[in-house]
Amino acid sequence: MDPLFQIEGACLTVTLGPEVDHPVSDEIRRKSDRILEERYIKTMVFDFQDTNFMDSSGIGLLMGRYRALGMRSGCIRAINVNAHVEKLLHLSGIHKYIEISRQE
Repeated sequence: MDPLFQIEGACLTVTLGPEVDHPVSDEIRRKSDRILEERYIKTMVFDFQDTNFMDSSGIGLLMGRYRALGMRSGCIRAINVNAHVEKLLHLSGIHKYIEISRQE
């Protein structure tokens, strides 16, 4: 499944596929950079509902989006995060910068 991008107001939601690895992270980075240039986005939401695997490039992606929105005083949210991805986010320390909500 390719990442799905939805814009509602000043919020960009990226629905992620089963794996967030280097090629997927690069694609999301390119597309989100283009959207950030064209639109005023203050909040980015990454939906991890279907994600089973994420490597360090996924952490880099989230940090890069955090920096990109920093100039706008924006925020990053990770929603529907499973236990594996949540552990990775906490080990990396990124949980200090983004909002994380667990999968129910």
